[in-house]
Amino acid sequence: MQIITPRFGAIEIDEDTLITFPQGLPGFEGCKRFKLLHEDVPEPKVMWLQCLDDAEVVFSVMDASLLGFHYQLTLTDEERTLIQHAGKSAPADELVLLLTLSRDGEVGEIKANTQSPIVLNVASRLAVQKSGVRAEIVFTNE
Repeated sequence: MQIITPRFGAIEIDEDTLITFPQGLPGFEGCKRFKLLHEDVPEPKVMWLQCLDDAEVVFSVMDASLLGFHYQLTLTDEERTLIQHAGKSAPADELVLLLTLSRDGEVGEIKANTQSPIVLNVASRLAVQKSGVRAEIVFTNE
């Protein structure tokens, strides 16, 4: 399948690699199918969630662990069902992404939404945004 986007132009998408948000994202409930894009470099830092339901919608995201965040999230039964979470899955089975934002005129400054992480079940390719999370940041001297 091919999609034409304002940011990336024409992109060929393998439908087996899509990420689905069964309920969409807050404020974008009609946007359910996404493709995770990144630069062709080893271990990309910033990625983009390109919506396939509305080509105008794209979000920049980062792996939370790249920013030092290691979430211990408790999913509701509904959230677990939505992403087909089987219970005690290995950490590699889930990826926690943070939506990032940079503002015009703030060169080099990126802000991450740490209170609404995205939980992606890598195996099922289903995701949910967990809103209202309280993130505690702990600094240690090593």
